[in-house]
Amino acid sequence: MDALRTHILTKRFGDLTAVNGLTLTVAPGELFGLIGSDGAGKTTTLRMLAGIMDPTDGEAWVLDRHTVREAGAVAEDIGYMSQRFGLYSDLTVLENLHFFADLHSLSRRERDEQVERLLAFGNLAPFKKRLAGNLSGGMKQKLGLACALIHTPKVLLLDEPTNGVDPVSRRDFWRILYQLLAEGATILVATSYLDEAERCHRVGLIHQGRLLACDTPDNLKKLMHGAIIEVRCHEPRRAVLLLRERLPEGTVGIFGDRLHVVTDNPAVIAPLVEAIFRETALATPDLRIIEPSLEDVFVSMMALQEP
Repeated sequence: MDALRTHILTKRFGDLTAVNGLTLTVAPGELFGLIGSDGAGKTTTLRMLAGIMDPTDGEAWVLDRHTVREAGAVAEDIGYMSQRFGLYSDLTVLENLHFFADLHSLSRRERDEQVERLLAFGNLAPFKKRLAGNLSGGMKQKLGLACALIHTPKVLLLDEPTNGVDPVSRRDFWRILYQLLAEGATILVATSYLDEAERCHRVGLIHQGRLLACDTPDNLKKLMHGAIIEVRCHEPRRAVLLLRERLPEGTVGIFGDRLHVVTDNPAVIAPLVEAIFRETALATPDLRIIEPSLEDVFVSMMALQEP
């Protein structure tokens, strides 16, 4: 039995097709990353899986329960954490947890055990009397996850859970996710952070509602066509503009303080890059061939989709 399964899942809003024929499966106990830029269709997909939104076409199942015909049963099997902070800012941490316990009709004993466990699990105990609206971004996300876990769901659907969260809080959040995996949970996380995709068992790359590829991070990197020349230089933003003028379209990207040049012929392109730097009086760059990252793969695959 698959934990999650979709078959040509499609959602249209008027003339806009947000999700286009999505077919994928997620195994029990798997950490699956749905990766894409803003507007790729990640949130719409999660809402359909959670039974919040009906598809226009196609079907989806959670633990073999149909998300439309058995939406009530699906709701008890999943924990859904939306992209935006969906808790009550004028309630305390503890009051939010009790409110969600009420929604799932937990008994007094179940409630007390779960609340204490989740407060400790997310290091929220010192803040249990603080208003949710006064929490930091990272603490809000931990509280949102705790509320999604209050009824001990078998499947977690997390929509951009670390968006806008500081690096330390992101690390803590992923530590909690790994603990949940060790306890047997299945997790589907939608994110635009490609470094987070490296943490997943499998990754689905989605662009404009279409699934471009789905595999392990290592296997996806093998889809990269051509070699990558990493360019380290003192003025990367000026350099990227110059290289984009002289090199073929779509081959030059900026990654922090470094540039990546994708080419099938590095023996020719590397000297050309050095020549461009000399002609424009830029400091001599440091060039080397590197292994592709998931970000390189995703950017190159998106470029192939452009008309």
